Amino acid sequence: QVQLVESGGGLVQAGGSLRLSCVASGSISSVHAMSWYRQAPGKQRELVASITSGGSTNYADSVKGRFTISRDNAKNTVYLQMDDLKPDDTAVYYCSALIRVILSLPKDYWGQGTQVTVSS
Repeated sequence: QVQLVESGGGLVQAGGSLRLSCVASGSISSVHAMSWYRQAPGKQRELVASITSGGSTNYADSVKGRFTISRDNAKNTVYLQMDDLKPDDTAVYYCSALIRVILSLPKDYWGQGTQVTVSS
């Protein structure tokens, strides 16, 4: 059983910064790709950023240059540093990871989501 716990969401003014964290725990054998998604009211869920176990990153065009994804493999943790936040960044942010548990095959796990609200 794997649990992903997020932290760092909140309310911030436009131009401000937040750092989201997501820690995976449980009977983990290995953690592969880790990602951040977001879903704004009335919109579909979108991929914000992803990072492979080797450190290769990918970003949505809307956040490129402002957000930075990173990970600490020893702590099974992924971070999302969000700078120069804009009102359009307002959404529920979800952590996701491809994880193999002991005596099982890899599969996707999701965090509970954390609200990020950016005021004008």
